[in-house]
Formats: sequence, structure tokens, C-alpha cells
Amino acid sequence: MTVTVFIGSLIAAMALGMPIAYALLVCGVSLMAFLAATGMLSSFDAQILAQRFVDGADNFPLLAVPFFLLAGEFMNAGGLSKRIVNLGVAWVGHFRGGLGYVTVIAAIIMASLSGSAVADTAALAAILIPMMKAAGYDVKRSAGLVAAGGIIAPIIPPSIGFIIFGVAGNVSITKLFLAGIVPGVMMGIAIGIAWWWVAKRENVQPAPKMPLNERLKVTARSIFAIVLPVIIIGGMKAGVFTPTEAAVVAAVYAFIVGKFIYRELQWSQIYGLFLAAGKTTAVVMFLVSAAMVSAWLITVANIPTEVANLMSPFMHNQTLLMFVMMILIVIVGTALDFAPTVLILTPVLMPVVLKAGIDPVYFGVLFIMNNAIGLITPPVGTVLNVVSGVAKISMDDAFKGVMPFFIAQLCVLFLLVFVPEFVTVPLKWWMR
Repeated sequence: MTVTVFIGSLIAAMALGMPIAYALLVCGVSLMAFLAATGMLSSFDAQILAQRFVDGADNFPLLAVPFFLLAGEFMNAGGLSKRIVNLGVAWVGHFRGGLGYVTVIAAIIMASLSGSAVADTAALAAILIPMMKAAGYDVKRSAGLVAAGGIIAPIIPPSIGFIIFGVAGNVSITKLFLAGIVPGVMMGIAIGIAWWWVAKRENVQPAPKMPLNERLKVTARSIFAIVLPVIIIGGMKAGVFTPTEAAVVAAVYAFIVGKFIYRELQWSQIYGLFLAAGKTTAVVMFLVSAAMVSAWLITVANIPTEVANLMSPFMHNQTLLMFVMMILIVIVGTALDFAPTVLILTPVLMPVVLKAGIDPVYFGVLFIMNNAIGLITPPVGTVLNVVSGVAKISMDDAFKGVMPFFIAQLCVLFLLVFVPEFVTVPLKWWMR
């Protein structure tokens, strides 16, 4: 019955048009009222709800969120994104379908700078979609490729998705960051292969090949942009700083490079960039706080045990259980946005994962990857909305364009379900 109250109140609040954060609070209030009425709690206490809401945001690792978002703002305004695209154009732009490969390379590099799918997609779309359109590429397919590239950001560190999951599931964020590197690159390779297959049908004249000395000059101008991922990952692997401290390093580095080296970041922009990062942070933190209220009541109501009982036929086989959970998350991800799905399902599924003996870091990587793929599926599809707006096409056309890349990334997801060593073995190497 508690599962019915939990799901029913959440769906009812969302059906009334409430923002997801308020719907989570309504869900929490409904659960507490039901638990008090059935004697599982001594009484309904609004003070406890308020305390849990405040405690939800009072978490040191969450400080990484505003700083990584700020680093992304500095990166885009300071010219780092543009130089990453120029680097790709210099080295692979002359191949058949070259701008598509540029998109894939730029998406992987930018994913290692920002950690936000929406921010990366917006930056890539603004630069590459007009270039691909002018070169004669199909706009729907170009928008689809940019969207598929953008969702690599939550998988490769620094990942805001991993930070939220790590806090909600009590999992090491450093391990999540390092475990996401290989799967994120695999996602990029998958859409690169899909683009190769699609590009064979594109009748587009490749760009002329740059002379070697010119390509080396472009690479030299881009070096400060591509060094940042090395600093972040190397610093965490060496134990020099935590993910939260890495976020501060990333923000300061992006500011210094954009302002004093590339000289594209203006003092007049600083306030607006801080404001944009602050607004996004406020949305994320409000969601986390609201979700922590529901998460506590989910535990009190023993909902994870009920879910575990429902999944008991699959508990004897870790691979089958992971497959079933991934299917469930794919379905939920089509209806909910990234952060709400992570915050709602983490407290429900993590006890099941631990009971089945599945590595929580391995589950976390696949869980976040699955939710990232949900960003390019309608009807919500936040990333699809971004590219359709930039490309000035309908969301239906954008989804048609993303379909080959969506299938490729789903294939990677389920490959990791059946071959977990792609996640666990590199993680052991990174943690040595």
C-alpha cells in the first residue's frame, strides 16, 4: 500500500502541473500522513519535514555542483569550447562526414570539462549546427548527432549526475568519476560508428585538408582547453584533491584561461555568468532537498523491501536483475527529467542493488548512463528541446535525427549490463 501512496501522490501532483520539486514534497507529506495514520510513525510532524529538507542540501560534496556549473559557464564564454571545436576541425574535418567526427571528438572533450549535458549541448549546437547546415549536412541528422554527443557529459568526469547519485546513494564520487571514463568514451565511439554509417548516405563535399603546420598551430591554441581534464582526473587519481576541490580548481582554471590567456571573457560578463550558474544550482539543490524528504520517508515506509520482494524472481541472477532495472529506468526516463529520476529511484533501487551483491559503483555508472539517454527521448527530452530550438526544427524531427545514435548508445548500455568488466576492470586500474 505504501508503494501505491508513494507513486499515486507523485503522479497526481505532476498531473496537476506542479514542478517536480514541489511534487516530491507533496509525495513526502502524503507518505508521512499515511504512515502516521497506520501507526508506522507516532504522529505527523511538519518540523521533521522541514529539518529533512534543510539537511538535504547541507552536504559538502554538493558544493561541487555550483563550481562545475560555473566552470562550464566560464568555458563557454571564455572561448575554450570554440577552440575544442577548431581542434577537431583541424584534424578530422577533411574526412567524409568530417564535421560529424568533429562533433563526437568535441563532445568527449567538453564532457570532461563541464559535466552538464544541457550546457555542453547548447555550446556544441550553437557552434556546430550552423556549420553543418552551411556545409550541406541534413539538419535533422546533425541535430541528432549533437544531442547524442551532449549526453556523454554526465558519464565522463566531472559529472554533476555522479555527484547527485553519490550523495543520494552514499557511493564514492571519486570512484564514480573514474569508473565513468571508459563507458563515456565507449558512448562516443558508438555514435561515431553510427555517424560513419549515416554519413555514407550524405552527399557532402569534405572540407580541404589543413596543412600540418596550421593544424599544429590550432592544436597549440587549444592546449589550455584540453589540459583541464588531465588536471581534474590526474589530481583525483593522485589524491591531490577531492571531487569538490576539483570543481573549484576547474572553475578557477577556466576563468584564468578565458580571461587572461584567450582574453575572450570580459569583466562585464562575470556577473551574468555567476547568476546563470547560481540559478541552475538553485534548481538542482531544491530538487535534492525535496528528494531527501521523500528518500527518508521511503526508508521509514520500508518501500525498498517491497520493491526487493517484487524483484525477488531476479535476485538470484545479477545480470538479469540489472537488465530488468535498466528496462525500468529507460521507461521512467522517458517521462521524467534527469535529476528527478536519479533522486526518486536511487533510494528505492540502491537497497535492492546491495542486497543482490551488485557493485554500487558499477550500478551507478549504468544508472546515470541510462538517465542520460533519457535526455534524448520524448516527451520530456531536455537535450532534444535544446537542439530543436537551436536548429529550428520540431522535436519530432530531432528525435528522428537522433534515432541511429540513440540505438547505438542503448547498445553500449546493454553491452555493459552483460559485460560489467568494461566498468570494473578500468576502475581497479585507476584506483591502483
